[in-house]
Amino acid sequence: MHIHIADTPGQVARNFAEFFEKWLAEKKEPVNIALSGGSTPAVLLRLWTEEYQDRIDWEKVHFFWGDERCVPPDDAESNFKMADDLFLTPAGVPSCNVHRLRGELPAEAEAGRYGEEIKECLPMQEGWPVFDLIMLGMGGDGHTASIFPHQMNLLEAEDVCALAQHPVSGQERVTLTGKVLNNAREVAFLVTGQSKAEKVSAILNGEPGASEYPAAHVQPAHGQLHWFMDQKAAKGVDEKV
Repeated sequence: MHIHIADTPGQVARNFAEFFEKWLAEKKEPVNIALSGGSTPAVLLRLWTEEYQDRIDWEKVHFFWGDERCVPPDDAESNFKMADDLFLTPAGVPSCNVHRLRGELPAEAEAGRYGEEIKECLPMQEGWPVFDLIMLGMGGDGHTASIFPHQMNLLEAEDVCALAQHPVSGQERVTLTGKVLNNAREVAFLVTGQSKAEKVSAILNGEPGASEYPAAHVQPAHGQLHWFMDQKAAKGVDEKV
């Protein structure tokens, strides 16, 4: 596990952008990455457009999503819309490199369809698709992607994608499942803010009860795990971690 701590959310995004540029430069073949939603990735997407549009060969990158709300692609809550508005269209990413999770379609059917698309596009290992990089956030309840504490069964689901529900609103979502997350070559959490500090410290310090949080179960079996955080989110992390 690799810990990256920055002073501000903006610097977290910058640190990840620098990491990503170096990481991609080492790759000879096109890569498959899964994007996440959230405020910190939004900062990163703007940064990619403003400073990395000509520094990175975006034709080399295929974009998928770790989860998506079941809303149309022009809805303000759509993870795709955020990525498209801030980065994909402004940076001129080829449309054939964008593998959208279709939130406007019936959720259960779309979970099956998207899972099949992923399996067709990605290499397989031990029966599961292998992403080169999965970007994740973490909610204040310890959820990641759209795997919430009340649906821990999705960590062991036998499907690539599954139907999930927000515990408060009941909103339907489609999410990658735990076995896919843990089959990636690289997983990077981007987590910022004081509201995440308690869960972050519990997970990274291995405190009792941390297993109740889905994010604690993201431990790539054959890959690297990174946590990119600001000082507020990392406040309680043991320096020895």
